[in-house]
Amino acid sequence: MKICVGLSGGVDSSVAALLLKQQGFDVFGMFMQNWHDTEGTLHGDCEWEEDKFVAELVARKIGIPFYFVDLSEEYRQRVVDYMFDEYSKGRTPNPDVLCNREIKFEAFLRKAMAMGADMVATGHYCRKDEFTAPDGSVSYRLLEGIDPGKDQSYFLCQLSQEQLARAVFPIGGMLKSEVRAMAAAADLPSADKKDSQGICFVGKVDLPVFLQQKLKSVEGDVVEVYDAWYADSAKYAADEALLQSCGDSPAKLSDGQLLELSRPFDYSNIQFTQETYRSGKHHIKKTRWKDNPWGKIIGKHEGAQFYTNGQRKGLSIGGHARPTFVIATDIEANKIYVGEGEDHKGLWRRVLRIAADEVHWMRPALEMAEGEERRCRVRIRYRQELQDAVLLMRGNGLFVVFDTAQRSITPGQFAAFYALPDANDPYDAPELLGSGVIQQ
Repeated sequence: MKICVGLSGGVDSSVAALLLKQQGFDVFGMFMQNWHDTEGTLHGDCEWEEDKFVAELVARKIGIPFYFVDLSEEYRQRVVDYMFDEYSKGRTPNPDVLCNREIKFEAFLRKAMAMGADMVATGHYCRKDEFTAPDGSVSYRLLEGIDPGKDQSYFLCQLSQEQLARAVFPIGGMLKSEVRAMAAAADLPSADKKDSQGICFVGKVDLPVFLQQKLKSVEGDVVEVYDAWYADSAKYAADEALLQSCGDSPAKLSDGQLLELSRPFDYSNIQFTQETYRSGKHHIKKTRWKDNPWGKIIGKHEGAQFYTNGQRKGLSIGGHARPTFVIATDIEANKIYVGEGEDHKGLWRRVLRIAADEVHWMRPALEMAEGEERRCRVRIRYRQELQDAVLLMRGNGLFVVFDTAQRSITPGQFAAFYALPDANDPYDAPELLGSGVIQQ
C-alpha cells in the first residue's frame, strides 16, 4: 500500500512517517504550502519556508521521497475567504476544522492520489477503526486519541466517510511524550521543534491586523453590562424559569421554547443620552453620558467584527477589580458588550442550536430523526473537557441542552458531539458522532 504523509515540519507528522516506514508501507512525504502573505503575522516572515526545510530534512533522514505542492489558492478560496465572511457577520469561524475538511483531506488528498497514493496520513492525535454493520456494510469510526491532553478529533469533526476511508492516523495510540522520545531516538530534525500555534498554515497572527486586510476598522463603543440588566430582563427571567421547569427532561420543551433558549441576549435596549453640565471655577459647559443603571460606556474599539465572545485580551480597559470579558457583539450598531468577572451572567448559557442543514454525522447510521433525543457528551472548543448534554432533533434544527451552563457559546464555532463512554471498559475512547456550526 502506498501512503502519502502530509509532512508539516513538525514532530508529529515526522513520527507518523517514521512509523509507517518501519511498518513496511510504501511511503512518500509531501509538504503543502497554503499561505504566502505575511501581513498580520506576529513574526512578519515566511515561517513555511523553515517548515518546508525541516520537512525535507526529515524525509531524507527517514529515507522517503519528498514532494512539494502549492495549495494556496484553494486555501484562500475555501478557508480564508470563509473566515473573512464569517467575521464580517459577527461570527467566529474555526479555520482549522475547515482546513482539514477542505484542504488536507480534500485538495491535498486529490494531489496525493494523483501521485499514486492509496491513503493519506497525518500527525493528528486521534484513531480510526472499521465498523461492519449487521447488513454487511462497512463504515469508519473516528475515536479520540489516547493522550487526553492532545486529542485532536475535534478538528476532524467535519470529515466524511469517503475522507475517513482514505485517512491514516499513525500516532493516535501514542502519548505526546512517546512521540517526542521516538523522534529523539531516531535523531529526527524535528524532534525538539515546538508545536505550531495560531491559524492553520497562517501561523500566529495579530487577528485585527490580519482581518483588516478586508474588513474596515470603524471606531465604536464598548459597553459594560451590569447585573441590574439581568434583574430587569424579561428574557433572562423567562429562560431561567423554562430551564427550571423542564428539570432533567429538556425533551418536554417545545420547538419555540428551545429556539428562544438558544438565542443570545440582546443588549440593544441599553441606551445612553447626553446631558450638559458646568465644570471648574469658570463653569465651562461640558457634556457627559447620563448614568444608566443597566450599563456604562467604558471605552472605544476599532470594529465589533474583530472581537469574539469570551475574549479578554485586546480590550485595553482598566479600572476593574476582576478581568473583563466580551459577552456579545453587535455588528450593525458596531458595539461590543463586556462584563466583569468570569461569573458574569452574560458569559454563561445552557442551550445552543445548529441549523438542520448544517448538522454533519460522521456515519450515516448515527443520523437522528426529527423528534429523537440522544444523551451524549459535547465540546464547543478544542481542548474543552467533554460536557454532558442532550441532543434534541427538532423541525427547526438540532438543539444541544447542556446539563450545566457553558461559558462563551460562540456563533460560528463548531459543536462536536461524542458517544457516552462504556462504563464496563475504562479504556474505551469516545466515538465522535457528528458536529455542526453554532447559530446566532
